[in-house]
Amino acid sequence: MNPQPGGRGRRNKSDKPHPVDVHVGSRLRLRRTLLGMSQEKLGHAIGLTFQQVQKYERGANRIGASRLYELSRVLDVPVTFFFDALDPALVGGMSAATPDFEAEPLMKRETLELVRAYLRIAEPSLRRRVFDLAKAIANAYTGRAPQR
Repeated sequence: MNPQPGGRGRRNKSDKPHPVDVHVGSRLRLRRTLLGMSQEKLGHAIGLTFQQVQKYERGANRIGASRLYELSRVLDVPVTFFFDALDPALVGGMSAATPDFEAEPLMKRETLELVRAYLRIAEPSLRRRVFDLAKAIANAYTGRAPQR
């Protein structure tokens, strides 16, 4: 970081985002996607452009405390949601690797869409049958015995 007058440090454009900012942004993206909300719609709800939401989700821009509170309200999660599953090693410094949320199975769009579709099944018995079918298919292709 380059020191600035007034004591505030600024990142150079070439500097990578802080891993905590990337984590918070990925949690923002996860919740927004699970709700089926577009970046544009979220931005409108909090008075920002979709480009600003993109920057938050990538961790390129830090999210201030009041904005994080506002996001938690709009996305109907506690503020702590954005820090859930935060690796303590990330807090220790900038040397930790920046997570790639497309490499994480739970962060892939396909997974999020599948979960959203599953949750829209209103009939509990049908939802259970879909769940059992998905497990049976997965077990058939991995060679594992079914689990109950």
